[in-house]
Amino acid sequence: MTNKETSWGHVADWYDEYLSLDTDSYHTKVVLPNLMRVMNILPTDRVLDLACGSGFFTKEFCKVSPNVVGLDISKELVDIAQKDLKEAHFIVSSADDLSDIKDGTINKIALVLAIQNIENVKKMFSECARVLVALGSIVIVMNHPTFRIPKKSSWGWDELQKKQYRRVDEYLSESKTSIDMHPGQKDKKETISFHRPLQYYFKLAFSAGFVATRFEEWISHKTSEKGPRKTEEDRTRKEIPLFLCLELRKNI
Repeated sequence: MTNKETSWGHVADWYDEYLSLDTDSYHTKVVLPNLMRVMNILPTDRVLDLACGSGFFTKEFCKVSPNVVGLDISKELVDIAQKDLKEAHFIVSSADDLSDIKDGTINKIALVLAIQNIENVKKMFSECARVLVALGSIVIVMNHPTFRIPKKSSWGWDELQKKQYRRVDEYLSESKTSIDMHPGQKDKKETISFHRPLQYYFKLAFSAGFVATRFEEWISHKTSEKGPRKTEEDRTRKEIPLFLCLELRKNI
């Protein structure tokens, strides 16, 4: 498998338009405000937006710090980001190759909703540790790996108890799954998503010299339309988190 297979470059325009137009998206309503709170970026911080895509979060980082670097494997997405953000510096590269960045020059790294598309996570962690200053941090936001497993988790309805539940068919087994980016359309566009249990990320992070300093789980902000299952659907949204946020600090 090549890194290109996990890239979103072939859906760059669609992805950028989606983030720009959907003001009620999880990116806007859930991830962004929580991410900015957790990262607590200072004007003096040099920030790396790892797997930055079309620059949705890079743009917000630039509002706080004048020293922001965006990196993504997709040239198509980086081109879009550069067009809108002249003040940031962008690099086209995979997340496990930060060779264009000098040792110990980054204060904070953000990796948002992208770790599931990175194959060589071990090398990614070692590269992040290399470019971070002592006690620098990386904040990782991911689809919650306990409850959101591609094609192996789903919502279910218990008709007898009138309860909605989350069905999880596998968790500890690692897997890779082809994801259709345009379901139901003739022009099929796919990317690869990796599922790994939480211990996978912790073990690799610790071996690279990181310690965990924060662990949060974020729920959906949305509510169901009126109907017989609305109350129960809204209840379970508050019980089953969609996203996991992990802050790791370089322990040297």
